[in-house]
Amino acid sequence: MSVGAPVPARVDARVKQGLLEAVDYATGQGWAVSKTCEVLGLDVRRARRWRRRWRVNTETGLVDARPGASVNALTPCEVEAILEAFEAFGDKDFSHRRLTHRGSYNGLFWVGPSTVRRVLNDHGLRFRHPPRPSGSRRRPFPDWATYTPNSIWIYDSTHFTACGMTVLIIEDLVSRKWITHVVSSEETHTQVRLAFEQALDAEGLLEAALERADALDEATDPDGDEELTPILLAVSDNGSQMISANTRKFMAMVAIAQHFGRPATPSDQAWIESLNGTLKHEWPHLLAITDPAILRAELDTVRTEYNTARLHSGIGYVTPHDEHTGRGQAIRQARQDGLRRAAQDRLAYHRNQRDNQPNHDHPDVV
Repeated sequence: MSVGAPVPARVDARVKQGLLEAVDYATGQGWAVSKTCEVLGLDVRRARRWRRRWRVNTETGLVDARPGASVNALTPCEVEAILEAFEAFGDKDFSHRRLTHRGSYNGLFWVGPSTVRRVLNDHGLRFRHPPRPSGSRRRPFPDWATYTPNSIWIYDSTHFTACGMTVLIIEDLVSRKWITHVVSSEETHTQVRLAFEQALDAEGLLEAALERADALDEATDPDGDEELTPILLAVSDNGSQMISANTRKFMAMVAIAQHFGRPATPSDQAWIESLNGTLKHEWPHLLAITDPAILRAELDTVRTEYNTARLHSGIGYVTPHDEHTGRGQAIRQARQDGLRRAAQDRLAYHRNQRDNQPNHDHPDVV
């Protein structure tokens, strides 16, 4: 231990005695006790405490006693009470925090949550939670619903609070085309019916839907065609306007089958949820509109841009209009062909450039 360095927290009696003798010698030479302790790296109060102990017993006064347990340590009775509470309530409380409050609630023990956790860990005890039920799976679409445009439609409502309006949007799930929308202050079966009438008329399916509905009614006859299927599938969540009896009657009247997602699982309707989010993220000015008439006009403009100009990542970066009209695959294939041609052109260009450069290392080059 060098002079001036702090004295360690624990030193033996011989070192303590030597330090006290050094203090006595320095004070005898006229040094102050505080200055002497500063030079020796010894706290003044510590030196005084050692000196008091030395005066009481010159033989063992400077010998440190065996370290004892913390004065705040749990008593054996408290540890036993915690273990008994775990055995009695561990299969109901499932948490060291709840078990802690259970102990004080029942008058068994009064400790903190960390103490209960430490006692349980020391004894290798763990809470056993009941097994969770297996996650449900999204119900698949019926086999007759082909993955082609105008076979599966999905719809949902989104809110524009500044305007106080709700917009019900119908989207083609396959081509991602925004077919139509209805702006209203209400969310009832009336808006659902109006939206589907507009969508069927816009896609030229209204008359075919009515004819198919009549044919499906006649199919109950033994001589009817049992292969008839609904004209398309309408996917939605379990909103009250979607599951109402009036909506169900209207869907049957136009030969549209309904398909509902799982409750509280918006990912089952991810296609329309993505459209709603994109609408508000890429056209944020819609959120500030307060006039319903202006909102309707702006939504018409945005719908045209969304369908005919915006490249949609979910369908291979073509527009929904391209995919809906059947040009999507040709555009994607043309892009792949163009990438291959460009790669070949770059190879040919750089090879030609390399062949035209003089080789100064060649023996024929002067």
